[in-house]
Formats: sequence, structure tokens, C-alpha cells
Amino acid sequence: MANRGPSYGLSREVQEKIEQKYDPELESRLVNWIIVQCGEQIEHPRPGRQHFQTWLMDGTLLCKLINSLHPKGNEPIAKISESKMAFKQMEQISQFLKAAEIYGVRTTDIFQTVDLWEGKDMAAVQRTLMALGSLAVTKDDGCYKGDPSWFHRKAQQNRRGFSEEQLRQGQNVIGLQMGSNKGASQSGMTGYGMPRQII
Repeated sequence: MANRGPSYGLSREVQEKIEQKYDPELESRLVNWIIVQCGEQIEHPRPGRQHFQTWLMDGTLLCKLINSLHPKGNEPIAKISESKMAFKQMEQISQFLKAAEIYGVRTTDIFQTVDLWEGKDMAAVQRTLMALGSLAVTKDDGCYKGDPSWFHRKAQQNRRGFSEEQLRQGQNVIGLQMGSNKGASQSGMTGYGMPRQII
């Protein structure tokens, strides 16, 4: 972690607002999923934002997680090193983020490397992992392990086909979005500039 002093003023308020978005219940669900999905003897971290960050910070678990969502022999990250060097750990986090984007996670749902490595925005890390889990449940390709109720299934495309006759009939209908003139009249209207008559 970077050696930074405490923040003050507006910086502190912004940081507190970011920290309020962190969800401890979601943390425990994500930890359970990562342990089940990776399928190894992974030590359960102590609860809390700091411990969650330390658990994921070197990037090895994230790389194992994204690899486990692909069929054997088709893993996106070929080499996972358990190095203690900062730049190697940050590189592994970046590899995870690229692989997650290729997997289908939207760029707006992906956190920045410093959000995890420096612990700046752990809620963003949670959002990325939630998006990844939801995508894995939705794909339903047999690689997802764990309880499907842990994540929301994303909506699938539902194309509709209309015949030419149905489309022609639709052109003759005045939709309620366009409004209605039933019951409208100008009775009681006064000329412009005249005061309203209250009797």
C-alpha cells in the first residue's frame, strides 16, 4: 500500500462517501463464491474491508477466478505468479481486468487497479466481481460453480417478429402516448390579456 497521510476536508468527505458504498454482506457472499469457484484449499479471510483487500491484493485469486470461468485448456491467463513485488501484483490485477472485459463485463463495471491495490474504492471491486458472477450465471456454460441465487441473471435478448399486415394495422392506431382530444373544448377560455373571471 502507498504511504499516504490522512486526507482532510473535501478529500476526506469524498473518501468517506466511497467507503459507505462498501457492503459487508456482499463481501461474505463474494468470498464464498471465490472459494467455491476456485475449488482449492483457499484460506477464508477475516471479515472487513481491509482483510478483503489484503486477500485479493496480489491478484493471484482474481486470476484463478477468471481462469476457472473458462474450460480447461482455454484459460485467458497462462501464468499466475505469487510474487511479492508490487509491480507484478499490479500487473496480475490488470491481467484479470482485461480478461474480465473480454469475458463480457462492461467497462463501466470494471474497477481501476489502484482501487484494489491501494484500497481506494473496494465497493468498485465488489461491483466488478458481482458483474462477473452475474455474467457467469447468465452464460450457463457449465463453468460456474456455486449457488446460482448468489447473483442476478442478466436479461437475454427477446426479439419479436411482426408480419407486414400487423405493422400496417399498427399505423392506423393512435397511441395513448400521443394524447387524446376527447372531452377537450375551449369553453371558459378568455381572450389573451384579460383577467380570469372568478365568480
